[in-house]
Amino acid sequence: MYTTRQGLPTLLFGAFDRHNFGDLIFPHVADSLLGSENLIFAGLVKSDLSGVGGFSTQSLSHLAKEFGGRPINILHVGGELLTCEAWQAAVMVQASEKVQPLLRRLEAHRDERVAWTRNVLGISALAPYTVSRELFPGAVHIIFNAVGGVELNERDEPFRTEVLTKLKCAQYLSVRDSATLDILNGHGIQARLVPDPAVMVAELFGEHIERTAGEGEVAAIINAFPQGYIACQFSADFGDDATLEQVAGQLEQLATSSGYGVVLFRAGAAPWHDDLECYRRLAGFMRSAPLKIFGSLDIWEICALIAHSRAFCGSSLHGRIVAMAFGIPRVNVRHPRYGSHTGKQAAYAATWELPSIPATIDISGIAAGVRQVLAVDGERLLQHANLLARHYREEFEQVVTLLQ
Repeated sequence: MYTTRQGLPTLLFGAFDRHNFGDLIFPHVADSLLGSENLIFAGLVKSDLSGVGGFSTQSLSHLAKEFGGRPINILHVGGELLTCEAWQAAVMVQASEKVQPLLRRLEAHRDERVAWTRNVLGISALAPYTVSRELFPGAVHIIFNAVGGVELNERDEPFRTEVLTKLKCAQYLSVRDSATLDILNGHGIQARLVPDPAVMVAELFGEHIERTAGEGEVAAIINAFPQGYIACQFSADFGDDATLEQVAGQLEQLATSSGYGVVLFRAGAAPWHDDLECYRRLAGFMRSAPLKIFGSLDIWEICALIAHSRAFCGSSLHGRIVAMAFGIPRVNVRHPRYGSHTGKQAAYAATWELPSIPATIDISGIAAGVRQVLAVDGERLLQHANLLARHYREEFEQVVTLLQ
């Protein structure tokens, strides 16, 4: 544990103002490693996700007014922050039941949509999860820690220019995958390459996660599947009937060949993330496999569910990374419409994964893909987990040095 400069507040900023598994983990890692009492937890909007293991956040726009030109450190805690557009960000912090009426009203009306977005966020940035020095003119250090942006070159020029301008003003910049690193290098920006912060969950929070596994819904799942289970997750865009039916067939094959049960969980409940109704429909296509739907959204319970699984299979990057941290076999599934497109899951796996574990698989290859990763030596998986955690800790010391 380290101590930041006494008296100077450090603003921990990220997308942990909405329910997304990985984003909610990041500030815990920073908080644990910094060990400072001068931390401010900030999102784009004021929210309280403490009920699911997150933090209560203050809004960035409010903090910008409060601090003005006063000295402050700003630490972007991680995530795919470099490509999140303002409209996306504003929708994802809404209650789920408001989203469809909102989309019907605003998607075809650009000016009204822009006005609504700025009203929600309180700032006019195109890339609002990246903080500019203009917003905090007194900032002593602006730090980007293990951020991602694999689709940055696919954004329009004004968005891309805004992001690159902000990155050039940073005192420290690290990215979590080689694809983002290459993009930034192509624009003349140097960055360090570090693993995602979630590689630290076992080392920092393993005892708490293990206690969590002994109670409540996680304990019930473990007891229900004494032979073991596969932790599975799919985002809502897998929700058409044809896709769900194919996924169900693959999971049934997997359950039959492995003898393991199937547990479906959500890695995010924010709009455009995961949907319980999709899981219920998926379950309807499955006839014989032992299956349960895990209802909890608490991040520590989700970590415990993954840590006690035989393998993780799903579309969530952080489902994979938490499995990596605990030495659990894992594989990401790509949606059919993405084809060979390199998303953040494939980019991260290409950077940090063992060569014997596939980056992503098609839904038609779920059963075979999971059987492949189940065959990987468990000791090798644990050694790799320890290597990544050590790498992250060593790199984060540079952030600490800046803040001392």
